[in-house]
Amino acid sequence: MIELSWAGQRVPAIADELSCSQKTVRRWLHRFNRAGLDGLEDLGGQGRKRRITEAQRSRIIALVKMTPPGRLEMQPYGDLWAADESGPAEWTLDALAATAQAEGIEVGRSQVRRILLAEGVRWRRTRSWARSRDPEFAPKEHGSSASTPTRRTVRRSSAPTSSGR
Repeated sequence: MIELSWAGQRVPAIADELSCSQKTVRRWLHRFNRAGLDGLEDLGGQGRKRRITEAQRSRIIALVKMTPPGRLEMQPYGDLWAADESGPAEWTLDALAATAQAEGIEVGRSQVRRILLAEGVRWRRTRSWARSRDPEFAPKEHGSSASTPTRRTVRRSSAPTSSGR
C-alpha cells in the first residue's frame, strides 16, 4: 500500500488493486504517516483481557461432567444418598457459578453460560421428578391455573341438525 501510494496512486485505485476496502487503505496509510514502519506492526493486546485462566475455564467445563453434590444416588443396599444434601441436585448456571466461586474462580452466571456455549454445551429444560415411565403413575391434572383457557372440543354427531344439513 505504501509503495503504491508513493508511486502516486490514489486510495480507490490502491483498494481495487489490493482487493480491500478504501477504509482499510486509509487506516494503514494514516498509521504509517503517524508512526512510520513501526505503525505497520501488529499492535497486539487489543480488546478486553480474559478474566479467568484456561485452567479455570477447564475446571468449569469439568464441573458439568461431574455428578451434582445434591443428586440422590441409589446405594448398593437400596438406600438413597447424596454427597451434600444441601447442594444442588442438578447443574444450573447459578449452581455452576456458585460452585466455581466456592473453588476460588471469580466467574458469574453469564460468563459460565458463554464458556459452555463456546464448548458446544446446550442447556435443556430439566425433567421434573413428577414425570415417570411407570404406566401406573398418575400425572397432575391439566388446568391448574384459572388464567389458562381450556380447550373446547367440538363433538360431531351423525344426527341431522335443525338447519337441514
